[in-house]
Formats: sequence, structure tokens, C-alpha cells
Amino acid sequence: METLTPGGTSKNSPGAPAAEANAGKRFKKPSFWRTALQQKYLYLMSLPFVIWAFVFSYLPLWGWTMAFQNFKPAKGFFAQEWVGFKHFQELFTDDRFYLALRNTLAMSVMGLVVGFIIPVIFAMLLNELRGMLFKRFVQTVSYLPHFVSWVVVAGIVTKMLSTQGGAINDLLVGLHIINEPVQFMAKGEWFWYIVTASDVWKEMGWSTIIYLAAITGIDQEQYEAARVDGANRYRQMWHITLPGIRTTISVLFIMQVGHLLQIGFEKQFLLGNNLVQEYSQVLELYALQYGLQMGRFSYGTAISIFNSVVSVILLFTVNGIFKKVSKESIM
Repeated sequence: METLTPGGTSKNSPGAPAAEANAGKRFKKPSFWRTALQQKYLYLMSLPFVIWAFVFSYLPLWGWTMAFQNFKPAKGFFAQEWVGFKHFQELFTDDRFYLALRNTLAMSVMGLVVGFIIPVIFAMLLNELRGMLFKRFVQTVSYLPHFVSWVVVAGIVTKMLSTQGGAINDLLVGLHIINEPVQFMAKGEWFWYIVTASDVWKEMGWSTIIYLAAITGIDQEQYEAARVDGANRYRQMWHITLPGIRTTISVLFIMQVGHLLQIGFEKQFLLGNNLVQEYSQVLELYALQYGLQMGRFSYGTAISIFNSVVSVILLFTVNGIFKKVSKESIM
């Protein structure tokens, strides 16, 4: 007896193989060149950015060869003296390098924890505001410091913490918390907290924009259902808003961990002084002072390679952990 397929075609009928062949052709994956031809305008639009990334991000990697040379600017590439891992050995035997590494990790971790949690909380609270005019005003005021240069921010922070007319010292003295003004900028143990607080104040509003955009993508019917079930605003934030932006939080956290050692040097350079140098020296400032300014270009390059390699390792490690735990990944 012939058996019929769900579509009504007999297994033994000559039309079955033809139908299967047509189905295979129908679902065949298109080739890359065919897709590129169909989306040629998108590829042409992205071409300038690909060229820009290659010129400014990948082409400079050729300069890493300096770390394995006793580089002299007056000599050509093939005339340089190759020294192998000599500069890396000097780097790992220098006590100042470990001091700079300690300061970099301390300020990076503090900035990562505080500077990552506060924007998320601020975005969730800002989303709960019902007055649109006041909400836009608060959001605008919060992200305006992002456009202020660190030179101006350092001047503001220094003036606020000054012992002569500084607002912080005047407030603490007026509230009788302290008896006399404190020289905050001369105390090394306070430097990490000052840099972290300044960075959070400057970048908090700008980081909030991404989370607010993610919150707007949450289905509003979930909030309506939660209100019907009697959930207050805090319950809605915890069970709806926070899970709704979990993917965005994970991606941004992984990317920030990848830049853990690359925190720059502007903040430390502008807010630091000789009295707090033991706490303000970071890896990039160390490379500038003991590498480029002293004409040790190969040594400075070795420091940059160390930063990049550690950043890549951290990025892949954290991404792998998140991929196993939450099934989310950026790669």
C-alpha cells in the first residue's frame, strides 16, 4: 500500500524527489558575492569606516616592533638593533612599574564598580519620573559635564577642595564635622577616591543615555500587568526594568572590563602633584614619563604592548564567563 506524506504526495510518486530537490534549492544559503552585490550600497557606506579602522587601529601595530629593538629615530627599520625581550625584562624588574600597575588597577576597579552601577540606578530612577519637562531637564544637566574637558574639571575639583574658600571644606567646617580645613589634594590616600568621584560626576549622565534607550524598548504591557497584580514601582524596577536591560548591561560591562588598564592619564596628570605621586602614577603616565620623555621609545612601546595584551585577555575571559553563565556574548 502506498503511504501518503502530510502534503498528500505518495512516497513512491515521481513528484516526491523533485519536490525535495526544489526545497533544497529554495533553502540554499546565498553566496557571499551574491549578498554583497545585493547590498552593495551598504558595503560602500561602511567602506570609509573600515579604511579608518585599518589605518588608525591595525596599521599602527607595525610599531610594536619597536619594543624588540633598541630603537633610534635616525636609523631605518633594517638598521635598528634587535634586542629581543630586553625591554620587557627591564619592565618587569622595575619597582615603579608595579607601583603604577597597582594604582591603575585600583582606580580602574573603583571606576568600574562605581561608574557602572550608578548610571544604571540613575537611569532606572530617571525613567520613573512622570514630569517630562523635569525629566529632560535633569537628563540634560547630568550629561553636560561629559562635554567639559578634563582641564576645566580638574580646575573645578581643585577649587572645590581648596583650603582657602573651597566649598567642601567650608561645608565641613560649618557643620562642625572638622575643626580646620583639610588639604585633600595633598593626601595620597584620598587621591583614588577624588579621581573616581570626579570621573563619575563627569560621565554618569552620558552613560545613562544608553540605558534609557534600552529601557524604552521594554514592552509597556509588562508594567501594566505588574500594576494589575499589585506591584509597586520598586517591584517593577526590580522584576521588569532590570531584567529588560540585562543584555545591554552585560555588553557594556564586558567592554569596560576590556579597557580596565587603559584608563588614560589626563585625570591623574591634572589632579596629581608631587605629594601624591605614589598614588597618582598610572601605566600610561609611567610610559609617558619614563618612556617618551626620556627618549626610551622602545621601553614605552613595551608598556603599551603589556596594556593591550592584558586588555585582550581580560576581554576574552570575562566574555567567556558571561557566555557560560548568561548565554550572552559580544563575540
